[in-house]
Amino acid sequence: MPSATDVIQVRELVKVIENPPARVEILKGITFSVPRGQFLAVMGASGSGKSTLLGLLAGLDTVTSGSIVLDGTEISNMKEDRLARLRGQKIGFVFQSYQLVPTLTAEENILLPAELIGRNGDSRERARDLLDRVGLSNRGNHYPVQPSGGEQQRVALARAFITRPPILMADEPTGNLDSANGQHVLDLLLELNGEAETTLLLVTHDRKLAEYAGRIITLHDGTILSDELVRRTVEVS
Repeated sequence: MPSATDVIQVRELVKVIENPPARVEILKGITFSVPRGQFLAVMGASGSGKSTLLGLLAGLDTVTSGSIVLDGTEISNMKEDRLARLRGQKIGFVFQSYQLVPTLTAEENILLPAELIGRNGDSRERARDLLDRVGLSNRGNHYPVQPSGGEQQRVALARAFITRPPILMADEPTGNLDSANGQHVLDLLLELNGEAETTLLLVTHDRKLAEYAGRIITLHDGTILSDELVRRTVEVS
């Protein structure tokens, strides 16, 4: 049952793609809630619907039917201009492919979400603090083509936290990194997220990565195959 402490509420969510004569049902009426502050991993093989689910939760795609409530706001039928404002205020993103703007420096990339919603204030000071936190204080004036992949993803992490969002969504955040850089990025993500006390939703196909979460939902063929609490303690290096 939904609770007042739930920051994400999904009810009977259906996503269908119509391409006559074909009709593909990607999500088939899934329901779940996420309490504030929980670290939830969503797993599934390619084609299971996990990336579609993340896009719907982020308001980047439209639902066919069902309901999504983010931090008390129903977004299922919200117009794009309101969705864009809500994303800026409520959600931080970390993508597998970094999604940095190539013509902006590292510091400017980090500042971008705050500037898009008009939240300037102490944002520049916070951006420099975040650069320091991810070990890139000497990279603030560098463009994305200059740092390594691991460094680019650390810039993306800092950007995700600049507006202090209540919800952070990460889509395979270590997928393009080698094991050492991937572990470093994961450690930073967990450290920053723990300090910010945000609700973290991680999409991954990697069971080992998912087990850092407190809860794992596994999707299969557009339905929830399992929804389990993770009892094993995983040490962050």
